[in-house]
Amino acid sequence: MKKKSSEKNRHVVAWINKAEWDQVLEYLYSKDCALQKYALHRISAWKGRYANSTPVAVECTADLVRCQVLDKSGKLDGDDLILLYGTALVRFVNLITERQQGKVSRPLRLLAGRLNIPEWIVNLRHDITHRKLPTLNWCRKGCKVVLEWLQQEYWSRQLGGGLNENWNSQMDGEDEEEELKRQEDELIARQKEVESYKRARELLISFEKEQYQAFDGLPEDKRKSFWPAPSADMSWILAQIKHFALESSETLIEVLVENGFLVPTVEQLESLDCDISEDDSSTAPQLPQTFLRFWLPLLKMLNSPSFIHLLLEKLFVELQQFSKEPSNHRVFYISAWISEIILCNINRSEYHFETKCQRKARLRDRIFVNRIQLRWQQLLSACLDAPCFSTSHLLQLILDDMEHPLPLETRQKLLQLCSIYTQGVHSEGDPTPEPRGQPVYTLESLHEKLQHSRQQAHTRRRPRKDSERSESFQEHLGADFQAEKAKLLKGSPWQVCTDKVMWKNYPLGKVPGQSEDPSCLMVDNYSTMTVFDQPVELEAATPHNVPGVSVPQRATDGPLWTHSDVNKLKSGLQLF
Repeated sequence: MKKKSSEKNRHVVAWINKAEWDQVLEYLYSKDCALQKYALHRISAWKGRYANSTPVAVECTADLVRCQVLDKSGKLDGDDLILLYGTALVRFVNLITERQQGKVSRPLRLLAGRLNIPEWIVNLRHDITHRKLPTLNWCRKGCKVVLEWLQQEYWSRQLGGGLNENWNSQMDGEDEEEELKRQEDELIARQKEVESYKRARELLISFEKEQYQAFDGLPEDKRKSFWPAPSADMSWILAQIKHFALESSETLIEVLVENGFLVPTVEQLESLDCDISEDDSSTAPQLPQTFLRFWLPLLKMLNSPSFIHLLLEKLFVELQQFSKEPSNHRVFYISAWISEIILCNINRSEYHFETKCQRKARLRDRIFVNRIQLRWQQLLSACLDAPCFSTSHLLQLILDDMEHPLPLETRQKLLQLCSIYTQGVHSEGDPTPEPRGQPVYTLESLHEKLQHSRQQAHTRRRPRKDSERSESFQEHLGADFQAEKAKLLKGSPWQVCTDKVMWKNYPLGKVPGQSEDPSCLMVDNYSTMTVFDQPVELEAATPHNVPGVSVPQRATDGPLWTHSDVNKLKSGLQLF
């Protein structure tokens, strides 16, 4: 495959070899006119071999170098040189930018800017073509800058390996055209998104207005237990929203989860007579009944499985963004909507024994009635990625409603880890479980375990006098022990610390008031002892000889360490 690709990239060139190419390049940019003329003759020979396929950069370089040679010869006056330079510069700008033009004509300044051609070169070309001719100095300066650009952008790029004759091909132009088309498509798509977003907000605001009007028309005694049937205007708005959801359901859900819609404001809750003093930090959030019925006509119409999947995913994404705030109004209502949707999908065993009236009352405030095959693995991952005060509750609902539930032990461990991560207390049944036998995971669980043990200690019946007597006895023993240790350390640089120090605030090896200088650990007075003066512990008793077992005997009764051992110890010692 590599051989075919390498053969495919081969091209027929007009020069004999790489050495001729290098020589022509060196002579073109030399200051010797004779060498420049020789290079121009070689390029003329190349053009004869190339016919109409000569690289544009080679032709432009030859034209500009020819202008410099004629300028140095002194055979032409200023006006002739201006026309000569002007023609070369105009050809350079036109030929280089020609391949960048697409089907739609674009300004030369834009095309030249993409090729890193200075803008004043394009202006100079414009003056030569349409306005008064520039001065000779400007023409010479433009020629010099363009030659430098050609050397950097074309000639120098050919020195690294194979010659790139496709430098002026249509690929760059096609790429630029595709890039512009892609940008135009993105702009059109962005405009459509903005229009779709505005349309979604208008429809939802119209729905809210109709619902508020219907709620205001209800008697005060029926507002919490009754909601009127949709009017004709409401039916038309719901039909418009349903048609819009078929085309842009993601945009509709994005607007729905904003503040003022599924996440109500304080003013909206007050207008619906909802209790705004409800604790938003409840671990099992629940929507106000009136607020749920407010949105039921819309959600019942959009209760397709695909819409429910998208809504749950978007709610968990929003929950993840605001989950770090423990008592957030938005987090509470997002969690409440997730809980409400999952509860609609749960098919509990006690539902099988309810009457028709009970079933009708229960299903009246449900977003959907039939069970939906939810994406449980995705919901489980999304729930764990958005830890908040209600994560344990939501996780319990997901684990209970899964089509293929996890093992009981796995669910218990997962709930325990969730309660640890969210710094909550996981409890099943008993709100104050006994911590005995449970491992300590966090500092809070350790405090709870200590508090529980202290409570058990207080519940034990002990005579008060016996306890006071034991405490005084312990203090007496402690004082005697401290005095004995102080006596033993008399004359030593070490002392017993009798101060009440919070040792947990000091790392291991650090004492209060200790300097950061390691030399403070060195003692002032010390004595030396040679290895031969070390005491040798003799064996107190002769080991009993056991038949069949050979007892290892010490070779000598000399010191425990030999000279080689001491040398090894000395070489391994390191001071601060």
